[in-house]
Amino acid sequence: MAALDLLGRRWSLRILWELRDGPLGARRLLAEIDGLSSSVLYDRLRELQDAALVEQGDDDAYRLSEIGESLGSALQPLDGWAQDWSRRLD
Repeated sequence: MAALDLLGRRWSLRILWELRDGPLGARRLLAEIDGLSSSVLYDRLRELQDAALVEQGDDDAYRLSEIGESLGSALQPLDGWAQDWSRRLD
């Protein structure tokens, strides 16, 4: 699967975004992402692991890999834009 295809799949970017501040277990990810089913979460996590963007530690928590962290850095400007856009709507 091409990288942009994977990132364009529903919930992929959101999962990566939630992992930006450190490792999280599957239950915590489900709690943080409203509307995400456990089956879709595990499908996306498996795809993100296959793409080497996410790793699972011995503690079963998921974390960004080195390349996943670099993607997170690339998303920071988009987050800034989204916050600015949201303020303009208020």
